[in-house]
Amino acid sequence: MTTLRLRPEGPADTGPVRRVLASAFARPEVQTPPEVELVDDLRGTDAWVSELAMVAEYGGEVVGYSLLTRVRVRPDGGAVAPALTLGPVAVAPHRQRVGHGSAVVQAALDAATELGERLVVVLGDPAFYRRFGFGPATELGLTSPWAGLGEPWQALVLPPSTSEEGPPPRGEVVFPAPWSRV
Repeated sequence: MTTLRLRPEGPADTGPVRRVLASAFARPEVQTPPEVELVDDLRGTDAWVSELAMVAEYGGEVVGYSLLTRVRVRPDGGAVAPALTLGPVAVAPHRQRVGHGSAVVQAALDAATELGERLVVVLGDPAFYRRFGFGPATELGLTSPWAGLGEPWQALVLPPSTSEEGPPPRGEVVFPAPWSRV
């Protein structure tokens, strides 16, 4: 029986990850989807957290991908706080709708929790991300260039690593430069 294997991306996965992203986000009018270039551009930046670039492997083939990278929350008059953004999330078309996307997202969120992260933001389908606990980011006092899109602008507060941790940060979410090209 073939099982789905979830693990952090390794150096040999760059090509397979590019193929999954390219096939999942393919559009006739675009030669290389911006999501492929986004991941390429984020690698090697201070936003990249290698433990949070997750692949789903099925039958020895990389079929899914989920990426959490560093963003900053800039509160009014306070210190900048670290947070994460989720995306892109992709599953090869021939393996979609069988749970691989949910599995690779949950693996990334579990890894972020283990690392002591507190806050994840995402711009995406509320029906999909709600199952992981995401809700409207504006209700948590989070703004961004995408906040005006309404329901797709979402956030998830991860469990605290200690009982002494305060509430998650509030304020403007600042994305690394590669995100401005998406």
